[in-house]
Amino acid sequence: MGFSLAEVLVALTIGAMILVAVLSIYSRAETSAAAIVRKLDSSRLAFEVLQRIAEDLDRTVAPGADTKVTIDNKFEKGFSTAQLTVLRTIYDSRDKEQTFERIVWQTNYGNDANGLVLYRSHSGIASEDKLLDEQKEDWEKELFVPICTGVTFFKIQVPKGEDFQDKWTSDSLPPGIVVTISFAEPFKTLDGTLDVPDEGKVTRNIAIDRTRKIKFTLVKKAR
Repeated sequence: MGFSLAEVLVALTIGAMILVAVLSIYSRAETSAAAIVRKLDSSRLAFEVLQRIAEDLDRTVAPGADTKVTIDNKFEKGFSTAQLTVLRTIYDSRDKEQTFERIVWQTNYGNDANGLVLYRSHSGIASEDKLLDEQKEDWEKELFVPICTGVTFFKIQVPKGEDFQDKWTSDSLPPGIVVTISFAEPFKTLDGTLDVPDEGKVTRNIAIDRTRKIKFTLVKKAR
């Protein structure tokens, strides 16, 4: 017993509808999976960057060392950008100050990246760079090395009570810094600058010179 043309057409139509539905579900699942992977990758990269900055500070700011930390924040093309400079100096046999090590972390707008590019530079007498784990040539010592692209928010602040300072130029070291980075999609604020959702920001509190003595104040418990 054969099938009529109408039955074959109905079967093909139903099969096509099922196939379209399956492909649609697969496409949505693939899109969701890709979004999750991108989010995980961006979070992993953000944590890696913050860890590298913390390692630079932990290694450079040592007890008894003449170290200065400078912080500056600004907006570039609407993006929140920041610069962190760690300068460690020594005195030679003629009692002349020399730059032993200078590390700079900063973001700048990149036209090709259509966003911010995070750079790091390492210079000074100490030519060995712990981040690269190799000896640098003389011509490389002043280069800014691009660490990553796609940064949409980068801010470095110094906590002061319940507030934060966006600039630090004092010769004394800050008690700590708060570094915030994001790769999330930015949005325009009312004042024309760009920001990202709070859930898309990754923040780390980094102590400066963890070996320093911390003064504690004992407060009597209220009855």
